[in-house]
Amino acid sequence: MTDAHRLTDRTALLRNRARAMRDPALFLHETALEELQHRLAMVNRTFKKPAIVTGFPDFWANALPEATIVPDEDVLTLGEQAHDLVIHAMSLQWANDPVGQIIQCRRALKPDGFFLAALLAGQTLFQLRAALAEAEVEKTGGLSPRILPMAEIRDLGGLLQRAGLALPVADNLALNVSYQTPFHLMRDLRAMGESNALAGRARHATRPSILARAAEIYQAHHSAESGRIPATFELVFLTGWAPDDSQPKPLRPGSATARLADALGTKEGQF
Repeated sequence: MTDAHRLTDRTALLRNRARAMRDPALFLHETALEELQHRLAMVNRTFKKPAIVTGFPDFWANALPEATIVPDEDVLTLGEQAHDLVIHAMSLQWANDPVGQIIQCRRALKPDGFFLAALLAGQTLFQLRAALAEAEVEKTGGLSPRILPMAEIRDLGGLLQRAGLALPVADNLALNVSYQTPFHLMRDLRAMGESNALAGRARHATRPSILARAAEIYQAHHSAESGRIPATFELVFLTGWAPDDSQPKPLRPGSATARLADALGTKEGQF
């Protein structure tokens, strides 16, 4: 992949994560873990060779100590058909090639192995994105990449099919968090390791006047009666299975053994 097509500056991303670990704010990871455990419980299967792809190895290794922890590099260090469960944990949003990441996970699964992913997407930080954009246009007359673009859930569901996974499902969970000011939110983003690591970002510090104006806009448009400001985080969860002959298959067109009209209690041609 050429630098011109890269979304993420990997060096900056790793630097941001290392800085975050000094005083981390990983409540989103904690929520994602709870949701993933709930989904695993619904599967009702014991997984003996799990692997987790993540940029936060300490947290996820402690959460699932039996799992092999793999960094979220462009090329994943996963053996082919080596695992019965692969979890991509809270880092797929930073992938330069998300389809390629999921394909690599699918190849690492044994037949009928389970893939699970949790990532930030959708409406995440829409308030901050709008406030920063308005402030920068007002102050400079232009825009620079500041916040990671967020994929929509319908597009993410399509990635599962493109990656060759069977029985794909995508669902989401919206979290609404409140902060004293937009600057407290920005501080938390640094402590999450989610601050700007875009390859196309400006290589100089943001002007204080832009940040101050963005905070004013944020407060004016979104503050509650208490004076606190809301911040939305949308977690999207993706699930799918490595193909296997034991899985249910869709019927061929024309192979139905019962008429739809009979099931609906109507006559054919009745509308």
